Amino acid sequence: MVDIHCHILPGLDDGAATVYDTLDMAYLAYKSGTEQIAATSHCNIPGLYNNYYDDVYRNTFKLAQNAIENEGIPITLMPGMEVFATANLPQLIAEKKVIGLNNTRNILIEFNFSEDPEFADFILNKVYSSGMTPVIAHAERYDFVQEYPERVFQWHSKGYFVQVNKGSFCGRFGRSAEKTAFLLLNHNLITAVASDAHSQVRRTPCMSEAYDYLAPEYPEEYLNDLFITNPRRLCRGEAPIQFQKIPFDEKV
Repeated sequence: MVDIHCHILPGLDDGAATVYDTLDMAYLAYKSGTEQIAATSHCNIPGLYNNYYDDVYRNTFKLAQNAIENEGIPITLMPGMEVFATANLPQLIAEKKVIGLNNTRNILIEFNFSEDPEFADFILNKVYSSGMTPVIAHAERYDFVQEYPERVFQWHSKGYFVQVNKGSFCGRFGRSAEKTAFLLLNHNLITAVASDAHSQVRRTPCMSEAYDYLAPEYPEEYLNDLFITNPRRLCRGEAPIQFQKIPFDEKV
């Protein structure tokens, strides 16, 4: 599997605290069937994580990459960021202070969970106009998506991509997130499932938990597209498989 959303780099945010945590997370991911991980530390959260794509990030990434290789864990680490949406995000993109998944034009973007949906749409449009393609992180967790999931249908129609957390299917983020995750899944509106892992104990990188949980009810080919093919394509800068979107006025 390929995990496009993981807080595995040590000491940059609320994910791995030390390189030993990084190694534990990498090993758990490998044992769970993951082969590639995008190291998407929080970025651009005002007053909390003001880190950007700079020498600190690059040196930390290299540290983690070398440690994983030296331990013989067969995980390929790729650069990336979970970029918090602020009004100056287009400027940050132009200044190359933020990067896409594996340095592609597919950029992982998160919002405040109670964000104004009009602002969210405004920023996504600006990002897309800048030449980057938004990958909306954990879309099922936002209040404005839970209240109006049809918005995700509109995002897809504009060419944006949508990531959902594996833990949401298992109820780890509450009933509303769980309900919305399945709603998006059943309407073919998810581009990729990712771990959004923060540690080796809580919110782990074990992607197989969700895959195995969904396997009895969903076709293997569909799950492979969500857990393997599309995440890999996003990290290569390739177009992911587009599913036949089901409008919300149709029963599924």
